[in-house]
Amino acid sequence: VEQSLADRTAVPVGDRVTLTCSVSPSSSSSSSSGWKYYWYRDGKSYEPVTNEQISVSEGGLYSCRGGRGEPVYYTEYSESVRIDTTVSNRPVVTLYPNWSEIYRGETITVRCEIHGGDTEWDYEWETNSTIKPPKQNEYRIRSASSSNSGNYRCKGRMKSSQHNTTEWSDSVTLTVSDSKSYFMGSNFGHKYFVLVNQICMCKKNLCLVLWDFHSLFNSAVDRGGAVF
Repeated sequence: VEQSLADRTAVPVGDRVTLTCSVSPSSSSSSSSGWKYYWYRDGKSYEPVTNEQISVSEGGLYSCRGGRGEPVYYTEYSESVRIDTTVSNRPVVTLYPNWSEIYRGETITVRCEIHGGDTEWDYEWETNSTIKPPKQNEYRIRSASSSNSGNYRCKGRMKSSQHNTTEWSDSVTLTVSDSKSYFMGSNFGHKYFVLVNQICMCKKNLCLVLWDFHSLFNSAVDRGGAVF
């Protein structure tokens, strides 16, 4: 015996969705008539209805089963379908710092922000990156790598009512490059140099950057550094 419910699971506030319960006859029975349908929301009986279809606007976990005869023979319960009510609050994904290029080893924060009211949220992320974010509003990547590259979007689920959610945010793309490449046109005796090595060392708020430039035309090396 099988029952099926509608597969739509997100309903905007004020809208309704129709759920359908059906009983498939087993091999030992060729009849599918005479059934009444019993509906449940969050494990409890949902209204005294025995219709095959119901129209609902409340979020919750819905299931059904069929029954017929006297005494009543009941089928097994169907699998539950989760109905979420989507609220008007709109989440936004931001990157901080919002640089056009992120390089391997740099630190970046992916943040989900939901505006409107003082509602407390649980956060859900969807991404095609190799590494998945935790279920928090902020995902801090301390040493970025290509595994963090991908599209990120988020949504919120109310802590006080887990069946109330936002829509998914628009996606934001994070691209982490494996290395920096520079071409420096330093006119040292009409020789052009290219950056082949760079080291950055930081302690507290002080950073030291050292670099090596090699000539494109001979073996000359130019070294430099800066503190900031």
